[in-house]
Amino acid sequence: MRTISAGGGQLEEANALRAMFVARKEVFIDLLGWDVPVIGGLFEIDQFDDPHARYIIILDDDGRHRASARLLPTTRPHILDQLYGELCEEALPRGPQIFEITRFCLDRYQSAAERREARDALVSGLVITAMANGILTYTGVAEQSWLNQIMTFGWRCRALGTPRQAGDRMLAALRIDIDAGTIGALAASGIYREHGAYRTRELASERAA
Repeated sequence: MRTISAGGGQLEEANALRAMFVARKEVFIDLLGWDVPVIGGLFEIDQFDDPHARYIIILDDDGRHRASARLLPTTRPHILDQLYGELCEEALPRGPQIFEITRFCLDRYQSAAERREARDALVSGLVITAMANGILTYTGVAEQSWLNQIMTFGWRCRALGTPRQAGDRMLAALRIDIDAGTIGALAASGIYREHGAYRTRELASERAA
């Protein structure tokens, strides 16, 4: 598997972005039934997929999407402050070294074992990205069942408030703090995966339309 930070500029990155937006539509709209925008019947793209978004995309050896996530700067509008601020029972974490993880997407056409491997590669990529770019904290919104999993990965993760019902989902805000010991903690829990071909750059998004 390969991990790339994706944006405009290279054909591989443009193809990876298109594959990611398709996979997001297949997971979040077709499978989970989220009421979010879809472009051209193929791509799940919302108002936060703007030039300030960063993407981490896991590809297989044939260039097919395995997993991906979107990172949003908390110095700008993002999902937690715009849509779910009530989930925080303390000051909302913001700052140039704090990014929000959104659209954590595992391709639906994988076996359970493949999904686990892709998940671990994506979590590892998030930590590598943070350490390469001076990111000290990630925030996010997660369903209770997913939050329970995240808490077992080994990194320093905690809820920012009591989970609350939102429609038919129980949601919680969370923060993950990244430091020099995070990779070792992920490795100790069996999560960490090496990313020999990993490239990290700050890139603008390229919409797939």
